[in-house]
Amino acid sequence: MKILEHRALRGPNYYSRYRAIFMRLDIEELEERPSDTVPGIVGRLTTLIPSLQEHRCSVGRPGGFLERLERGTWAGHVVEHVVIELQNLIGFSVGYGKTIDSYETGIYNVVYRYRDEACGLAAGVEAVDLVARLFNDEPIDMEPILERLRQVRDDHMLGPSTASIVDAAVRRDIPYTRLSEESSYIQLGHGHRQKRIQATVTCQTDLIGYSIADDKDWTKQILGDAGIPVPQGQVCGSFEEALEAARYIGYPVATKPLIGNHGRGVSTNIEDDHALREAFEIASHRNPSVIVEQYVRGEDHRLLVIDGKLVAAARRRPAHVIGDGATTLQALVERENRDPRRGVGHENLLTQIVLDEQSERMIDQQNLTLQSVIPAGEMVYLKPTANLSTGGTATDVTDDVHPEVKYAAERIARLVGLDIIGIDLLAETLSRPLEEQSAGVVEVNAGPGFRMHISPTHGSGRDVGHHVVDMLFPDPESNARIPIVAVTGTNGKTTTVRLISHLLRHAGRNVGMACTGAIEIDNHVIMRGDYSGPQAAAIVLREPTVETAVLEVARGGIMRRGLGFDECDVGVLLNIASDHLGEHEIHTLDELARCKTVVIDAVSKSGTAVLNADDPRVLAGQEWARGETIFFTMDPDSRPVRQHVREHGMAFTVHNERIVMRQGHVEAEVIPVVDVPITFEGHARFNVANALAASAAAYALGLSIADIQMGLQTFHPSPGQNPGRTNLIEAEGMKVLIDYGHNVPALEALSELVSAIPAGRRIGVASAPGNRRDEDLVSLGTLLARMHDIVYIYETDSRGRPPGEAAGLLRDGAESVAGACRVEIIMEEAQAVDRAFDEASQGDLLVLLIDDIAGAIERFRGRRFSPPAPTASTDAAPIDPIDKAP
Repeated sequence: MKILEHRALRGPNYYSRYRAIFMRLDIEELEERPSDTVPGIVGRLTTLIPSLQEHRCSVGRPGGFLERLERGTWAGHVVEHVVIELQNLIGFSVGYGKTIDSYETGIYNVVYRYRDEACGLAAGVEAVDLVARLFNDEPIDMEPILERLRQVRDDHMLGPSTASIVDAAVRRDIPYTRLSEESSYIQLGHGHRQKRIQATVTCQTDLIGYSIADDKDWTKQILGDAGIPVPQGQVCGSFEEALEAARYIGYPVATKPLIGNHGRGVSTNIEDDHALREAFEIASHRNPSVIVEQYVRGEDHRLLVIDGKLVAAARRRPAHVIGDGATTLQALVERENRDPRRGVGHENLLTQIVLDEQSERMIDQQNLTLQSVIPAGEMVYLKPTANLSTGGTATDVTDDVHPEVKYAAERIARLVGLDIIGIDLLAETLSRPLEEQSAGVVEVNAGPGFRMHISPTHGSGRDVGHHVVDMLFPDPESNARIPIVAVTGTNGKTTTVRLISHLLRHAGRNVGMACTGAIEIDNHVIMRGDYSGPQAAAIVLREPTVETAVLEVARGGIMRRGLGFDECDVGVLLNIASDHLGEHEIHTLDELARCKTVVIDAVSKSGTAVLNADDPRVLAGQEWARGETIFFTMDPDSRPVRQHVREHGMAFTVHNERIVMRQGHVEAEVIPVVDVPITFEGHARFNVANALAASAAAYALGLSIADIQMGLQTFHPSPGQNPGRTNLIEAEGMKVLIDYGHNVPALEALSELVSAIPAGRRIGVASAPGNRRDEDLVSLGTLLARMHDIVYIYETDSRGRPPGEAAGLLRDGAESVAGACRVEIIMEEAQAVDRAFDEASQGDLLVLLIDDIAGAIERFRGRRFSPPAPTASTDAAPIDPIDKAP
């Protein structure tokens, strides 16, 4: 078997409303060997993965997949179930998958859910190898497979503290974005409502407070001045200073680096000068400045304060083992490390105990060696501090905190100035006030770990993550989302996206827009190029000032990666027409329609789907639409629209050459069509439809009729406002119409406008990408010839075709039309445009279907054109150009 394509679909997609992995799999010779031809396959597979017994498959009951396996199914289907179960076996609960025949024999599209992208992809590779070995009766060892997948999991998963915050956000329907795969840098929410965290440090964490917590001496000074019990101490730069401080304070003492964390370099209960020298050297390796302070007898406690409130408390004990009277200390440590709860770093509930020089000193202080047999019940401490990161354990004591201790902890948070703070307190107990016992705050922590509170070794876990989310998003009704408008269809997407953005900006909203051409933030272009995919959506939604996102969604992005968001507030489906067929398993208009309906399927339950009621496939796609439905139509008497309106549904349509909104018995006039510049006084009917769609979307977002009217009459088809979309420019008695039309339906719509513009001759410059089907290119050439007197064909991206082939097919189509149209191939776009300029005379109309709009406009405005040749005039009504060049 061979994987041909393998990628993550990171949002709603053609195959699933949820994120999934897409695998295009060639099962090669196994196409002739279904599972019922492989002896013993069911028994062998269930021995390897017993939990496959739970898979229902299409049979609909546990064991259903195994029944299918027994009756006979293909290797691709087996891969689907194995990859799902491999993810379950490493802790990611998934259940959805499907295997779909392709248009090529032996090649299958396998789609399956994932929780972690890296693990989902790795599990797919392992599943293909496992199933190939299964069908070929080769040996399979499951443990190395699972170990490799666990390693991928551990390398990519969020730490427990960050994960607890993310999980709490998800429960509140707050979207999250991982901004770095290598760290716990997370964005919660979208646009101007977003908040960011780095582990347990938030975008609201005070920098001064963070600095105080990082400097133990500064911390002690602030707390001591405020009457908080802290151990007496001194910062020392040399051993001689440390020795003097220890003798002044009096043994026992503790040492720690001035700046540090996780208990690294800390030594406690130092009782003589020799031990002090060793401890000083350990601490000074971490930081040249070392604190020598009074050793406070008592148990180690961690108090967690979030947003000024104590939310959890834990008693911590350093890494230790308990003897059984028969086992050596070395063997006890090894046995403890075999506890499945222990892992490396923060990957598990507990951390492996690593014996280092601090451990050796602790063992020596207890007059033991690693070969000592520890008496039954005796506890041997192996670390000086109780940090979980060095193997310590924790017991939840949240319910045992005295009110005075609680007040002290919350006061400490205010004094230091941290929104999230971990307070390390040595005390005999938390159930009595601090002044009644031996107690002292030894340090405070910015960005404290939550692991000991989420999953303590003993006692109940505390859901501390939700306190962080509630602090960042205090409004319980807010889910930190901004309104998202997603626009798709075969033609008109970019114009509609730009028009919706214009309407919103005129109404006072800060808009982030992504379309074919650019990404704009509040009317500032920040990136140029084709941004109609999920990457562009992510860029817009990360922008901290954006209040509303308006996104163009193209077929390619849906098929390659899925949508760039999990749901939208308004989904607009403009039309379904032949374009890009034959790519990404989309071969028919019905398949293309299903692809486009992904956008309206992603509308939130409280959102709105805006649908073109004049397009039968769009109308049929209403079954996928979520939320409310608003129709737009050029036919006010359409039966489906009339019924929808009677049932108090909403529709935007044209009545008496006016754009109107209808609902029930209400008809509200928006604006006369002639007052909407992009309609060219109604001649550009396709832009009338785009204006209707944009009006419906804007109304769904809360804009008033007056807002929409003002926006429609101030949006012009100029290179500045709508570059490359029906830009009509005049200079020296010449008109140039620039448009991006690149398929037959788009040109059919454009031809109505072209024929309405008075002209001596109509001269076209056009091309089409090579990824169109042969018949599409020929049809496009035919239509170009019918629209123009002269056509200059150039070649854009050949998309895998030999140079000149796509241009040749366009020419073949054009030359098939009987008449006087002249056709020439000029391979380079700029040369073809210049050739058209050379040919044109005053009174001619140049129709440029090109990519380099700015370059063509610049060269056009510098031209001088000859007077017109004596030709017959047209009877078409004059249309004023939008842009008159000097």
